[in-house]
Amino acid sequence: MTTYRPKFSPNRRSLLKGGGAFAVGLTFLPRFSLAEEEKKLNFYNWDTYIGEHSLADFTTASGIETKMDLFADTDELFAKLKGGNPGYDVIVPSNDMLERMIKANIVIPIDHAKIPNMANIDKPFQDAPFDPGRKYSIPYMWGTLGIGYRKSKVEGGVVDSWKILFESDKNAGKISLLGDAQNVIGCALKYLGHSFNSVDPAELKKAEDMLIAQKKNIKVFADDNGQDLLASGEVDACQEWNGDIIQVMAEDQDIGYAVPTEGTLLWQDAMAIPTGAPHPENAHAFLNFILDAEAGKHIAETIQYATANGAAKALMDKTYTENPAIFPSAEVVAKCEPALYLGEEVTKVRDETWTRI
Repeated sequence: MTTYRPKFSPNRRSLLKGGGAFAVGLTFLPRFSLAEEEKKLNFYNWDTYIGEHSLADFTTASGIETKMDLFADTDELFAKLKGGNPGYDVIVPSNDMLERMIKANIVIPIDHAKIPNMANIDKPFQDAPFDPGRKYSIPYMWGTLGIGYRKSKVEGGVVDSWKILFESDKNAGKISLLGDAQNVIGCALKYLGHSFNSVDPAELKKAEDMLIAQKKNIKVFADDNGQDLLASGEVDACQEWNGDIIQVMAEDQDIGYAVPTEGTLLWQDAMAIPTGAPHPENAHAFLNFILDAEAGKHIAETIQYATANGAAKALMDKTYTENPAIFPSAEVVAKCEPALYLGEEVTKVRDETWTRI
């Protein structure tokens, strides 16, 4: 059984049961034999980051039993794999974490011949500076990291700045930040007018001091569940991923999402096969399935993030393709930055800063 987030369910933390509704007709299996491997796949993913019945669809069509474990952030993902693969076949790293994993030999090259649905990838994502030629990954989703907020609880009913989270006491005790160093420190740097990827000691110290001073107003550093805290009324504003907030916006008109005027993280997630994967053939079949047009459409409808699957996007309606919270304007994108992998020493400095915070 698998945790998922249905689009309009009042109980979003439900368990996936039964067969897939749309498995019939999917044409995703590559033209190679899976007979040599047992019919199993171990998937390591973010919580609520797959279609409602995607895994059941894959199992119905392929006969491959899929088990999904969840990680809270990419630091946990890296830590789990750096000492050796405990048995995962497919993982979902962010762009900077994927680059780090490539350099650490934690992921293996994919065989493009076994993933014919790579033809469905939207042109801007067919190549990537962090993975030239898509040698090690397929693109999954992309988006922004911003502020989810309850309109009735914030001044003026609108939020447009990181200030509400980083340097204000107007919602004291009712705000949450993510629980990972890279994104909290990076966004604090953006608010202060610096690069998300700054390595300047003075700039990092300013961000550290500001966050420590703000701790008295922060309810929690959340494990990627700020949207649930917002939906339940436990917080009035939270730092969260755009798709997570869009999902609860569909259920509550009092909830909004903003990309701060100071700019933010522009992220991209990928799927990759870790070194030592026990079922690499099944992993290729799964990557090909993810890139199927209908399968990709279902995933995008469920999780409400911007898909890199051009064939899937072409099947979506305008409420998705023209939603600026999902596909931000060029003007908004211009203010954002991707996270970069800057080496182990920089990572260590950020981790030490985070420990003091």
